[in-house]
Amino acid sequence: MRAVEYFARALALLWAGLWTFFFTAESLAWHTPVYRMTIWLCCGLIFLLLALAAWRWEVAGGLMLIVGGVLATLAYVIWGPQRLPLASRVTTLLALGIPPAAAGALFLIHHHGITHPRAPSDVRS
Repeated sequence: MRAVEYFARALALLWAGLWTFFFTAESLAWHTPVYRMTIWLCCGLIFLLLALAAWRWEVAGGLMLIVGGVLATLAYVIWGPQRLPLASRVTTLLALGIPPAAAGALFLIHHHGITHPRAPSDVRS
């Protein structure tokens, strides 16, 4: 079960770190005004807080990661650039939604495995 926990943590942090880096780098590359850059950095900070919350509170944090991934995906569908090629939009949707949902599910699986361990007679060889 430790491997599930470590994989969930790594996946959540990689997802949040990647998007925080992307928001920062894109804002700097496009010379985005400070007030808009602040909005993007706040999004990245929210992603990081979601990832870290799951370390402390696995159930609540796992659920928040799943909901956060769904909401980020929906926000991109609504407000994302429509002129991008379909392949780019689909790739971005998958990169926004799947990692936090998977990490959140793994946190929930890990918590369930710790709180409801199998009895030795239930374990099959």
